[in-house]
Amino acid sequence: MAKSNQKPHAIVIPCPFQGHINPSIHLSLKLATKGFTITFINTKYSHAQITKSQKLDQTHNIFAKFQELGLDIHYQTVCDGFPLEFDRFSGSNTEKFWEGFLLNYPFHVDEIVGKLVELDSPRPTCLIVDTFYGWGTTIANKYGLVGVSFFTQPALVFTIDYHLDLLLKNGHFGSIDNRKDTIYYIPGISAIDPSDLPSYLQTKETSTILHQIIYKGFEEAKKSDIIICNTIQELESKVISIFQEKTKKPFFAIGPIFHDHQVNSSKNVKFSNSFLPESNCLEWLNTKPKSSVLYFSLGSLCSPSKEDVMEFAQGILLSKVEYFIWVLRPNLAVTGETDNYLPAEFRENVDRGLIVPWCDQRTILSHPAIEGFLTHCGWNSILESLWASVPMICHPISVDQQTNRKLVVDDWKVGINLCDNYDINNKLIITKEEIAKKINFLMSEENSKDLRKVIKEVKKTMEIALLANGSSEKNFDLFVEDVMAKTKMAIF
Repeated sequence: MAKSNQKPHAIVIPCPFQGHINPSIHLSLKLATKGFTITFINTKYSHAQITKSQKLDQTHNIFAKFQELGLDIHYQTVCDGFPLEFDRFSGSNTEKFWEGFLLNYPFHVDEIVGKLVELDSPRPTCLIVDTFYGWGTTIANKYGLVGVSFFTQPALVFTIDYHLDLLLKNGHFGSIDNRKDTIYYIPGISAIDPSDLPSYLQTKETSTILHQIIYKGFEEAKKSDIIICNTIQELESKVISIFQEKTKKPFFAIGPIFHDHQVNSSKNVKFSNSFLPESNCLEWLNTKPKSSVLYFSLGSLCSPSKEDVMEFAQGILLSKVEYFIWVLRPNLAVTGETDNYLPAEFRENVDRGLIVPWCDQRTILSHPAIEGFLTHCGWNSILESLWASVPMICHPISVDQQTNRKLVVDDWKVGINLCDNYDINNKLIITKEEIAKKINFLMSEENSKDLRKVIKEVKKTMEIALLANGSSEKNFDLFVEDVMAKTKMAIF
């Protein structure tokens, strides 16, 4: 039984993907600085990926250095239902993993949460889970915890997913022939083209395992006590305010969340939770002139085709860019063949380009030599690019990235599209000529001066939001107050 004067204790459970784990770690650190006890639960597989990439022992605690700084933060792992050696994202295994993720993983989480609530040191008071988990509120209610849904993408995507029923009702999703006209009826969104919806809402299929995960996740989010979102109030003010007004749900924009802005004494702490070993690009970057390098990465999950990689390579060579860093992950389907079909200049002319398997993206983007970012439009990448005031060339591939592109290019005007033409299957047509053209535009300070002016204003907005009286900081304090108030109501 919870005590009325006990210290708040949050259990935090992220989705087992790099782009979801990172903000959940940063959220945990910030809550710990606010006086919370934190128990962070990673899957055993995610933990194994992190320790392997860092060449650490399996018993390593990723929060150890922050514990040394005095933060009351604990680390546990839970089985996701599959052995560690099971390749979760290869061929037919992907479908098996997603099914287990939806149906079996919740039982393992329920078991570990049940053991934690038996403790009195202090007893957990709230459960913070990724919005895409279809069991968060159910488990929170079972154990008398305040249920918090944490959305690691923008409020625009959240609002679209939250109103799936409207898309179904109006025939823009779930029809044999989905409507292609502009959507005007989603609260808070003046207008959105169907091509800017998340990729899973542009299909005729409605019952895939991914769709089931999204349906269940938002059923639980609608029942949650509190929703928090890694976005900035001023950048999505209309969507957020109308959502709050229409739903009466506590919704707090608390972003951007970066660990070195949560713990003042941690700025010099070397901290990495990457699934892949990070290459040190700084020695190479330090030799390059200011604003001369294009950074190119398609994130931790997206996999371009062999043909697209070839077009990218030829487009970069065709462009006038002085230097580039290209991240080609070792787990890409094409990576094993890369040396066989990349142009010879990529293998021979190392002075112009640096190809790495992975790197510390925030460090790279903040380097003065970086002038532009060719990105897949993952939300973390966008926030990091905005924070570094680096304009973007947008090449969305799947899930939320098409919608994120809309924010970057159409709404905020801090980036440009890589390609504007589609084939009959609604797939972007990538050509080396178009790639070179867009790179040349972005890397020209004269051509892209308007983008650079606006992105500096956006960066300032983000900085102000994180000040003591800024919107994100005030929203975070309101979130904590709401958790505390609901904790007292839950005491029995």
